[in-house]
Amino acid sequence: MTTAGSSLGSADVRGAGWLMYATVMLGLVGTFNVIDGVVALSKSSFYVAGARFIFSDLRTWGWIVLIVGALEIIAALNIVKGSELARWFGIATAALNAFAQLGFINAYPVWTIAAFTMDMLVIYALAVYGGAKIKRAQA
Repeated sequence: MTTAGSSLGSADVRGAGWLMYATVMLGLVGTFNVIDGVVALSKSSFYVAGARFIFSDLRTWGWIVLIVGALEIIAALNIVKGSELARWFGIATAALNAFAQLGFINAYPVWTIAAFTMDMLVIYALAVYGGAKIKRAQA
């Protein structure tokens, strides 16, 4: 619904909601990835014992998830500013995290599936409702 004084239509409001979701989820998943990475590097007994990975070991995947998490946090902070480049960076980091989570699935399967699903929704939100809608939603 729009009011006479409102410059945002219902599609713009829905887009603003999706953008807020994408920003919050990128920040939240990024934070959890940083925590998961630190835990994997310091206390590997937290994860499933004897898990096999696509390549290397739990410490390597801990570094990968830690770095991807830091990139997601950076993307979330820049999407808030309304940057078009940040939108594409957010899509790229969410896709990168989706692949990283699939490689990490043997260590913590339930979290991996949840994070993968959130990444797909973030990519959808940024791809469909990003761009010019970022600027209009902030106006």
